[in-house]
Amino acid sequence: MGEKTKLLQSCLYKLSNGELCARACDNKGFCSWHSPEGQSKDVSISQLLSENLKSGACGEGYILKHCNLQNIDLVNRGCHDGYNLIGADFYHANLKSAHLFKANLKNASLMKADLSYANLHEVNLEGCNLLGAKFDGAKIENVRWGNELLQETQAREQPERALEYYQQVVEICRGIRKAAENQGLFETAGYFFHKEMVYRRFQIPKFSFQRFISKTVDIFCGYGEKPIRVVLFSIFFILVCALGFAYGGVAYNAENIKLSMDHSIWGNAKVLLGSIYFSVVTFTTLGYGDLTPVGMVRVLAAFEAFIGSFTSALFVVVFVKKMTR
Repeated sequence: MGEKTKLLQSCLYKLSNGELCARACDNKGFCSWHSPEGQSKDVSISQLLSENLKSGACGEGYILKHCNLQNIDLVNRGCHDGYNLIGADFYHANLKSAHLFKANLKNASLMKADLSYANLHEVNLEGCNLLGAKFDGAKIENVRWGNELLQETQAREQPERALEYYQQVVEICRGIRKAAENQGLFETAGYFFHKEMVYRRFQIPKFSFQRFISKTVDIFCGYGEKPIRVVLFSIFFILVCALGFAYGGVAYNAENIKLSMDHSIWGNAKVLLGSIYFSVVTFTTLGYGDLTPVGMVRVLAAFEAFIGSFTSALFVVVFVKKMTR
């Protein structure tokens, strides 16, 4: 009987290390910080939370739904790591102007939380539920967002609800992108803009023309955020066309130059180099005229010139977009 009473006196919340919370529990088995009912509205929860964490307590899994934590200072001064708030529930909490420097909020719920003007510098938000969170004016430099948002993971694991999660990802990315743009964090803004456009595409019917165009734009330039893709595509396309010219042949001084088993290795290498040169000249629409396509190769040359002029214009647009932000 004594052993049973002792067990009931410990909070039933299990920490990430497998241990149970050491705090005393209420009649429902949870301490005041882990109570599913949340915190009492009659106490100054902001001060209590600050004092609790500063005393060395672990804030993992705290239930702080609807709490007014405006201007709270949760900076773990004198320590390399911030306070541990892994898995905490800040649903609809007021965190305006809160100081959360380096806090670990991994897997926490910030759904509909107001983080306006909060200091989130170097905060860990991996796996957080950020749906409806407000980041207006928040300092989000060097935030650890993780490789994917919570809703991205959920969409993959629950395909029957994927469309719903795609919509949520778009909403989250749009909010973070706007906050990043307002602070001049254009790399972060570009990252979330690309992610936003990808999940907009996922909401379009799979085999529609609109989705095909969207996917093509992503492949070519990452929706304007990845100009290096334009460069890589250009190099790849030039080399592919060069092979076509080498096999089909190009004319030089009325002589048809093409790959042949009768040529030496060096002879075929010179043909390949000449074909690459001709491909570059054609792709960039320079058209020196020293080499000319022969027969059906003319169709390939015309097609390459068309793609080259389009790709060059696309690169200029993408590059200017990136540089003028």
